[in-house]
Amino acid sequence: MGERTHDAPPTPSAKIKVRPTLQRAGAALAEPAAQLALLAATPIQDERGGNFDRHLERADLYPLTATGLDIFQLNLGRVCNQTCVHCHVDAGPDRRENMTHETAELCMRVLAATDIPTVDITGGAPEMCPEFEYLVRESRRLGRHVMDRCNLTILLAPRYEHLPEFLAEHDVEIVCSLPHYRKLSTDKQRGDGVYDASIEALRRLNALGYGKGKGRRLVLVTNPVGAYLPAGQGSLEAEWKREMKRLHDIDFDTLYAITNMPISRYLEWLEGTDNLGVYMQRLVDAFNPGAAAGVMCRNTLSVGWQGELYDCDFNQMLGLEVGYGAPRHLSDFDLEALAGRRIVTGRHCFGCTAGAGSSCGGETV
Repeated sequence: MGERTHDAPPTPSAKIKVRPTLQRAGAALAEPAAQLALLAATPIQDERGGNFDRHLERADLYPLTATGLDIFQLNLGRVCNQTCVHCHVDAGPDRRENMTHETAELCMRVLAATDIPTVDITGGAPEMCPEFEYLVRESRRLGRHVMDRCNLTILLAPRYEHLPEFLAEHDVEIVCSLPHYRKLSTDKQRGDGVYDASIEALRRLNALGYGKGKGRRLVLVTNPVGAYLPAGQGSLEAEWKREMKRLHDIDFDTLYAITNMPISRYLEWLEGTDNLGVYMQRLVDAFNPGAAAGVMCRNTLSVGWQGELYDCDFNQMLGLEVGYGAPRHLSDFDLEALAGRRIVTGRHCFGCTAGAGSSCGGETV
């Protein structure tokens, strides 16, 4: 498709401390094959051998298949102004992968030929891709609901400070990452300075009507700062709404609680802190058939920055393209084949099926 990366490095948000990505550091776990091998070699005490498909069989869900196509999730690349410890994308300021205009146009041609209702835009920091605003405008012109998975701090960075108004103008739902409503836990996971910048960005969004019940939906996303599962989403949401209002007079619509996926930088952290075995055992022990039935890959198609197709963003980062005869690139898009495709699974999938489940929309049960 004539893809290329962008040579000019992005400008990080001011006052935010960033770390090198796994790729820049030359870490072994920068390679998807090394991540998959480490997960496969991790000892798990389980009567089904820690095999995800065998758990699906017992739940009468094997083979796991798609139930339709409701969400067109576009990953615009790995460029980001942050390098979070838990990041499954290994995104950061030293990455160069970005979707080109050619692929962005292909995305919109495919979308226009379908009635898929939702476009979910992610990254990296998707806003740092030069095609971000084009994709938002075109998706909205086609009458689709658009979600922006935003790290908040990008909204304060030079060249991007106009984005709150742009997103409000196009009625984009903003899904914002914020590990905790207190500073220590947030900066520990996302980098020094992230919390203060995030709070300022949320204030700007509130001033534009986001999170105020005026149709501009503002969602916060929390994930554990450690090797454990998130608490119940309902109780967390009540606590967060109370504390964000008390501490900062900030309002938002809902909270998503997401389980950390044991891949990429979070996998490196688990291994380096001797938590990998414990965490994987915890995920396997908490396997929930109800959560497995509602995993996001069943109604979502993940599109990579070069147009490759995946069952989910996690499979995308592991290089696990859609399989079993389904089209693997947007240029070969076949709605019927993709809407009923068999899902590619692995040990990392236990991260989505533990407890109440985890998806891009939070709990699944």
